[in-house]
Amino acid sequence: MSFTSSLIASLGVDAPITQSSFTYLTLAVVYGSILLYRGQKLRIPWYWYLALGFVDVQGNYLVNKAFQFSSITSVTLLDCWTVVWAIILTYIFIGTRYSLWQLFGAALCVLGLGLVLLSDAGVGGGDGSKPLLGDALVISGTLFFAMSNVGEEFCVKKKDRVEVISMLGLFGMLVSGVELSIFELRSLESVTWSTDIMLAGIGYTLSGFMFYTITPFVLKLSGATMFNLSLLTSDMWAVVVRILFYQQQVDWLYFLAFALVVVGLVIYSTTEKDPVPAPLLEDANHSVQYQVLNDENMPSRDES
Repeated sequence: MSFTSSLIASLGVDAPITQSSFTYLTLAVVYGSILLYRGQKLRIPWYWYLALGFVDVQGNYLVNKAFQFSSITSVTLLDCWTVVWAIILTYIFIGTRYSLWQLFGAALCVLGLGLVLLSDAGVGGGDGSKPLLGDALVISGTLFFAMSNVGEEFCVKKKDRVEVISMLGLFGMLVSGVELSIFELRSLESVTWSTDIMLAGIGYTLSGFMFYTITPFVLKLSGATMFNLSLLTSDMWAVVVRILFYQQQVDWLYFLAFALVVVGLVIYSTTEKDPVPAPLLEDANHSVQYQVLNDENMPSRDES
């Protein structure tokens, strides 16, 4: 997703909302069809899905917009800031408790981000037309991504995965359509469409579809924080793309930052403990809901 998004930006297209809208459309069509076939009612009120779709669209917009100003390596590594927001939000709203070692690992990741900011500020020669503006957009986008991840984690752990993905796609598409019509029509009219642009757009849509399909499984198994820490492995691919495809050199500070992030990830993952849910989120049917989700094809207690 990062590669195709940066490629679209390098081809002169400034339409971050538009490129994400096709991903939401495919999610709504595929998983919405499954939901309609089941004929089941929504288990979560629609307005919560609207909120989830809204924050996810803003996150995609800000991060994709950042590729207009900063390099692919800076954007992908600064995505790590989502970890900080995820820790804060899961602690407050889901009640996840973290050990000191986990917090230390996350702190190392944040220290690595500071080195990226130093590099983009010119200490090591950052790339991009306005790298600090791009960095600010990424960090802002990670807050929305964290809210989306935590909300999705809560939903998939208590409700149906297909419903969550289909409603995220539906409301993400609707929100994207409204914002696109307001902010991006002029930009789209100025685009000189080519085969390369369309192929890059298709690549972004397909990779985005796979990303949103796999995400609920990871969130259910590991939670939002570990999910975002694991996404840092995409950074090494960003280095490969920047060197081999864009023929650009990578600043030495980036490698030091990447090393700190990897060490932080290892410390966090090896000291991970089972999350402790907050009492406020528990109810009398708590155990029943989790039993049903362990195997969605099993009948409920009432049916049996």
